[in-house]
Formats: sequence, C-alpha cells, structure tokens
Amino acid sequence: MTSGVTENRLIVLDTETTGLEPSQGHRIIEIGCVEMIDRRLTGNNFHQYIQPDREIDSGAVEVHGISNDFLKDKPRFGDLVDDLMSYLSGATLVIHNAAFDIGFLNQELRLLGGDRPAITDRCGVIDTLALAKQLHPGQRNSLDALCKRYAIDNSHRELHGALLDAEILAEVYLAMTGGQTALSLEAGADGSSGQADGSIRRLSANRPVLTVIRVQDGELKRHEAFLERLEKQGERGCLWMTGRRRHTGGN
Repeated sequence: MTSGVTENRLIVLDTETTGLEPSQGHRIIEIGCVEMIDRRLTGNNFHQYIQPDREIDSGAVEVHGISNDFLKDKPRFGDLVDDLMSYLSGATLVIHNAAFDIGFLNQELRLLGGDRPAITDRCGVIDTLALAKQLHPGQRNSLDALCKRYAIDNSHRELHGALLDAEILAEVYLAMTGGQTALSLEAGADGSSGQADGSIRRLSANRPVLTVIRVQDGELKRHEAFLERLEKQGERGCLWMTGRRRHTGGN
C-alpha cells in the first residue's frame, strides 16, 4: 500500500479516450469518479469532459458517442489536473482493467512536464477485472457480464460513459466484495436525497419459496437396509453407522 493511502476512502474511476493506446498519442476525453467512504456513497463525485487537441478515432466514437465538436469548448487536462489530483490523492482507486486507465492518466501527467508523481505514487489501486478473474476463472468478466452475474441493472447503458460506468462499477465492486447492494441516493418526498448520508440500500431479496420434500417411511427403511449391508460388507464397517452410534451413544 502506498504511504498515506487509505482503503476506507474508495474512488471508483473510469475514463473515455480518443483511442486505445496512449503511446500512439491518444488522450483522455472524459473522467468519471464516484467516492465511497466506509463502503457508502458520499455524493462527492468528480466528472469532467476534456478537450484532447486531437481527433477521436471513429471506433472510439462508436463506443462512447463523444465527438470532437462536443469537446471543442471543454477544458484541457492541464486546466483541471490540480483539482483532480487533490480529489484522488490518498484514496484507493477501484478501476476495471486498471492498467488501461492508469496508463492514460500517467501519460497525461507526463505530457504536462515537471516533476509530477505517477498516480500509483499518490493512490492505491484495486483492479476489479483481476479480482473478477480470481472469483470467476474461465468466465467472461466484462462490466456487462458482471452486471448480469450479480443481477445489477445496466439497461440504461446504451453507450459507454465514464461517470455512468463508474457508478455501475461501484455496485459491481460492492456485490463482489460483500453482498448485493444498490447505491442510488434516492430522492425523498420533499425532493431532497432520501439517503443523504450515502448509506447503502439493500436490494430486496425476491427469492422463490423453496419446496420441501418429506422423506417417506418406505424410503427410510430402504436407506437403513442399505447402510446395514454396507456395515456387513466393509472391513472397517460403515462410517455413517459408526458416526451415528457415537453421536447417540449406541453400540
């Protein structure tokens, strides 16, 4: 753990970019962050679109729907870096496929020049993709696949978006690490937040009623006869019968 980093303050982070490789000059165009303290939403989120000063790949536009025209009047990374780093510093970042987002963030810091520390020098990192692969080896572990696995509604996710994906990932992370939860700060009747303290609202468990099948007398007698045959045939007897005699005090 990086010095000064705490795990009780989690920042779930996602980015959208102009392409796939920062080494090829691609840039960040959107950052979305959701803050949790002690596994509770605070509402203290960070969201910003960014002017990349380059064209966005057509394939990337198909993924997130963000155009260069939309970004023309947005701030550049250097305009918001101090606010962003102040917000992130000391937190543990929760990122799906962390190497991708960390790589882009560190590249943006390098492009600004000066003696700026890397993200991992100021923050801890939890990679939910690596965590999902440990929990579900050999299975699909995309964000959509995890939503389906943990019954998290992502039907409103027609395109990728940094803040939306961060909000969904927060739900996925909590489900993976401690039970199914819903994170929305619901509005009360007066229009104010029904959960202004950021507490987690547990989802109702709509489980079907289990059918109980009773053992019939005839089945019990056949089971006893089978155990007696095992007792006679085995050199060491029937372990089930031995354990039952020990438990009941019988011979």
